[in-house]
Amino acid sequence: MKEGIHPEYVECNVSCNCGNVFKTRSVMPEIKITICNTCHPFYSGTQRLIDTQGRIDRFKRRYANVKTTVKKT
Repeated sequence: MKEGIHPEYVECNVSCNCGNVFKTRSVMPEIKITICNTCHPFYSGTQRLIDTQGRIDRFKRRYANVKTTVKKT
């Protein structure tokens, strides 16, 4: 391998929006994430709606007055 072209591999602090903080190793000294294994619905077993940029509210407004009809056969 060539010398002097590889980044330094350092200990990294990873912090999540939920407050979970853990250490790993990376070329970056600090990483900020939005979802980790503590708050992700698949791993935690709890269902939460994660609203990014108001998508859920926009969906509810758009389809609030839509009446569904079920056709009986």
